[in-house]
Amino acid sequence: MSVESVLSTIKEKNIEWVDFRFVDLVGRAHHISLPASEVEEETFQNGVAFDGSSIAGFRGIEESDMVMMPDSESCFVDPFTAHPTLVIMCDIYTPDGERYERDPRGIAQKAEEYLQTAGIGTTAFFAPESEFFIFDDVRYESGVNKSYYEVDSEEAFWNSGRKEEGGNLGFKVRQKGGYVPVAPVDTQQDIRSEMCRLMTEAGLRIERHHHEVATAGQGEINFRFDTLTKSADNLMTYKYIIHNTARQYGKVATFMPKPLFGDNGSGMHVHQSIFNGDIPLFYEKGGYANLSETALYYIGGILHHAPALIALSNPSTNSFKRLVPGYEAPVNLVFSKGNRSAAVRIPVAAVTPKGCRIEFRTPDSTANPYLAFAAMLLAGLDGIKNKINPTELGYGPLDKNIYELSDAEKREIRSVPGSLDEALDAMESDSEFLTAGGVFTQDFIANYVELKRSEAKAVNIRIHPHEYSLYFDC
Repeated sequence: MSVESVLSTIKEKNIEWVDFRFVDLVGRAHHISLPASEVEEETFQNGVAFDGSSIAGFRGIEESDMVMMPDSESCFVDPFTAHPTLVIMCDIYTPDGERYERDPRGIAQKAEEYLQTAGIGTTAFFAPESEFFIFDDVRYESGVNKSYYEVDSEEAFWNSGRKEEGGNLGFKVRQKGGYVPVAPVDTQQDIRSEMCRLMTEAGLRIERHHHEVATAGQGEINFRFDTLTKSADNLMTYKYIIHNTARQYGKVATFMPKPLFGDNGSGMHVHQSIFNGDIPLFYEKGGYANLSETALYYIGGILHHAPALIALSNPSTNSFKRLVPGYEAPVNLVFSKGNRSAAVRIPVAAVTPKGCRIEFRTPDSTANPYLAFAAMLLAGLDGIKNKINPTELGYGPLDKNIYELSDAEKREIRSVPGSLDEALDAMESDSEFLTAGGVFTQDFIANYVELKRSEAKAVNIRIHPHEYSLYFDC
């Protein structure tokens, strides 16, 4: 909506506060609230000042003044505040009016601009499927002399014998047995439906929701595709609503990729396609899975650059607890139609020409969506530009259950990096595709790698509880 429409909405809905938000490098939202009476047309022209030195990976204290520039097209009424509040996403600028090169949202916008200047298409569409867990209790601590985590859920199979429920009602979700059961096994129908209602009010178009495979309250809600930056905005709203709705129900939601040992983790499968005006560029009837040559080259770029791409799409040490064989984890860098054991799946059920797309299944929701979607688009465009043929490079198609291949056959398939450090190494050695069109800068990449290596080191130097089981009696 226009600035005038935003100001009218503030009056019509008796908004008391306007919440200006931006996203940091790792994908967490931050906000500053202004009284609605202080928000005028000039606010959208001059922006809202904030301290960039207090945001990890942004600026030093000697150059800390930064500006949030509100995007009037990205607002919704916050459903959780007691005082009527309007949320507006912002872009980050320096005080002299220059776009800040480390602003994730700005990077997403530059990726969209690069697509339009590359002569390939006009619009890239993205649709993330972000899985999550809803727990009833979570406890964790990491100290000098102790380290542990503990989560619990009334649905969890390990509670089949618990007496504390005041009469155990059974119907627990079996390990790896939680895919779309009805009630009373699925106890979270209503909470997911409430999440969907609030998302709809916030402007998301909901397609469906359901229980996911893992025990202990794993779920998924799908919202409709949109342009790159808008889909990233929508995902931030999606996570905000899920976190806060769970809290209202006395529960806690997490998008952590692997919160449970021995069961499926939570991914963020990302559907993507490119259009030139109204013409879908990924469809060609009669091709493999009805894919065009352009789509195959796009897949080639994704798979060829995947090790580096994963530093942005799976940017946590916990990501690599999920990326192991045997848990529906897409660790194999091949493409295939309708095959969920491949890193890139081509949906084929009920797909129209305009719905023809590719699905990159490796990412998870620790990713900053603005950075991850931008990097995926750049990898795909590099594949198109350089005609990277995935079949010629041995990336498939492979229409088999990869998990059931022999060890010899599996050794022929390229796999994802085994750790965050390995992914960061790959990003450092393969970053040229990210800097195309000035979308990412080398300064951003170096700063991002440094920030993420500090996370990896923080985990690597700490004692793991299981090491006591392995080594204490040595």
